[in-house]
Amino acid sequence: MAEVAADAGADGPVDARFPIRLVVLDLDGTLVGDDVGIGPRTRSAVRGALGRGVDVAIATGRMPSSAMTYAGSLGLTAPLIGYQGALIRTMPEPGRKLGRILVHTPLSAAVAREAIEWARSRGLDPHLNHLERFIIRADDPMLDDYSRFTGARAILVPDYDVIDHPVTKILAPGEEGLVAAALGPARQAFAGRAMVTISHPRFLEFAAAGVSKGRAVRWLARRLGVPLEQTMAIGDERNDLEMIAAVGHGVAMPTAPSEVRSVARYIAPPFEDEGAAQVIEGLVLAGRAAPANAERLRQPRSGAA
Repeated sequence: MAEVAADAGADGPVDARFPIRLVVLDLDGTLVGDDVGIGPRTRSAVRGALGRGVDVAIATGRMPSSAMTYAGSLGLTAPLIGYQGALIRTMPEPGRKLGRILVHTPLSAAVAREAIEWARSRGLDPHLNHLERFIIRADDPMLDDYSRFTGARAILVPDYDVIDHPVTKILAPGEEGLVAAALGPARQAFAGRAMVTISHPRFLEFAAAGVSKGRAVRWLARRLGVPLEQTMAIGDERNDLEMIAAVGHGVAMPTAPSEVRSVARYIAPPFEDEGAAQVIEGLVLAGRAAPANAERLRQPRSGAA
């Protein structure tokens, strides 16, 4: 297993070139909604891209094992980016549940304990993820909900002061207003020691310093031999900002926060209309018509603010 060098190469805007040869998709809010299903138009668009030799990958804040079902159902073979890029695995070989770990960048135990106490002091209720395990207090009232969402069996602990080894991620849920208000102070308090982001309006997340989907997408593009100029990334939340900014064809869902839309080259149609599928159709599958379609999707369609 390897760690990825810190965010080297993010020197500024990347030019866009056609054809697009790599598509990286966020999961929740981009590929799947509250019903956790992938729409038929999206499935068809992804199959069409794969049929043309385009690499397609998922980049999510979830643990990789929670996202592998979706990747497998779409026929994806590219490595799966989990935990905002802190853990990258190959897709599993036949007969195996998990793929090989390619990258793992954990958060130190000391910083993890400090982040937990900091989150609690702000009214948030954190739990931990390490590799494909999630670690939670035995008395957490959301235990069953988290278990259903992740599809993983929880490791129950009396409290988090028992953590004496690095962990992959901390998830600190809370009310939307509390999470939004905590982001800036958390980034200031943990600058240079942890990455802090929001993956959902109610989820504040901590991972090792330097971790981001943007760094992971740059690593993946190098591994696959695809220039960033010919890479597309689609996402809808603050944790997608770095990967949208890192590639030539960065796409924000229309519900994304303004700071995410401001770094995107394109704004997708609404999720309810399978917007990610429409972008793939227009920019990946349209052949020579792709540049014209790109102009229709270009920022600002509804403004970056």
